[in-house]
Order: sequence, then C-alpha cells, then structure tokens
Amino acid sequence: PNRKCSQLEASKSFTKEFLKKHNIPTAGYREFTDKDELMDSLGIYGYPMVLKADGLAAGKGVVIAENEEAAAEAVEEMMGKKVFGSAADKVVVEEFLTGVEASMLCFVDGNVIVPMESAQDYKRAYDNDEGLNTGGMGTYSPNVLFDNAVLNKRIEETILTPIIEGFKADGMDFKGILFIGLMIENDMPKVLEFNVRFGDPEAQSVLMRMDSDLVDIMEACID
Repeated sequence: PNRKCSQLEASKSFTKEFLKKHNIPTAGYREFTDKDELMDSLGIYGYPMVLKADGLAAGKGVVIAENEEAAAEAVEEMMGKKVFGSAADKVVVEEFLTGVEASMLCFVDGNVIVPMESAQDYKRAYDNDEGLNTGGMGTYSPNVLFDNAVLNKRIEETILTPIIEGFKADGMDFKGILFIGLMIENDMPKVLEFNVRFGDPEAQSVLMRMDSDLVDIMEACID
C-alpha cells in the first residue's frame, strides 16, 4: 500500500476517522494531545480504560487499564516518560469492547476485497489474559466463531463492503494485504484495528492452509 493507505496502520486516529466517516462499526473514542487534559478525563468510558498510542509502537502501544491508578500510570508512561517515543504524542482513548477477538486477513486490488480464512490470535501475556498486550502469543485457524452464516454475512455487509467503498470514495488506491482486527459479541462485529500487511502470528496459521499459489494472487492484486 502507498503512503496514504499506510496511515491505516501508522495512525490510530486516521483509522478511527475513516471508520466513523463510512459508518463502519467500531468503539467510541476521543483523541488527546495534552497530558493534563487526558489526566482530567480518566475513566471517560468507565473501566477497563483503553489507551492507544496513535503511532507505531511495535504492537505494544495499547494499554488496557483496569482502574484509575493503572490508567494514570499508563498516561504518565506514554505521554510523560515517552516509553513509546513520538508514537504517543497523540493518544486515542476508546470504550472497552467485550466479546471475542478475531482476525481477518484480506487481499485487496483497489476494487475488490477478498478475505482469507479466519484466525484468532492471543495478545495478552499470562494465563487468563492477565498480562499486558504483546505482539502475539499464538494463533489458530479457522476461528470457531466464523462457522456462522449470519456473522459472515454481517461482516461482509457492515465491514468489508463499506471498507472497499470507502477506499474508492476517499481516493485510496489500496493494493495489497489488509489485516482487520475484530471484536465480536452476539454476532455483532466491530473493528478494533487495521494493519496494512500480513498479521503476525495469524499469517503462520492462515498461509499454511492455502491451496492456491500465493504469487499468482499477489500478481493479481498488483494487476
């Protein structure tokens, strides 16, 4: 993907604006560039509180704070001590979504979006998801949630089709791999994040299941 399209991964706020503009379901959110203003807004969506460094942070820029003390500590780390560098010059705060996380990897050629087989990865360290977010603890495919015609149709209608139509409407000539992170509850999917590449570790379980030639598909995306 080109520079404009790559902002879908490089900037959380760019992604949230795209999702909102094209009525694609996602968590409610607010953006902050001032540490004191963010400190005054702790718990705006209740707890757990989700804080995301706007820029790239090696898959570790998301903090899920269970209470006010943890949230204040996270803000100090992100915007005070700059543990993620300039990636946290802007912080996006989102409402905490419950449900089951799922991953979709899609081939995109600028006009068509084709999802690969589904996967689920495990992000948080330690048993019972009690640790911090990581780059990925492991994955399996297919995701058991996707054995469901209603959910698959809803994802196509409310997420995949609006994404490709949004690309066209915004003049985004997206060619390549779009990774879509989803949260699913009661068969209602919401978008958590985008990556503009194969997601790791999902690719390790998805690509092993592919029967066709990956090079042919990549050339078709380009052409």
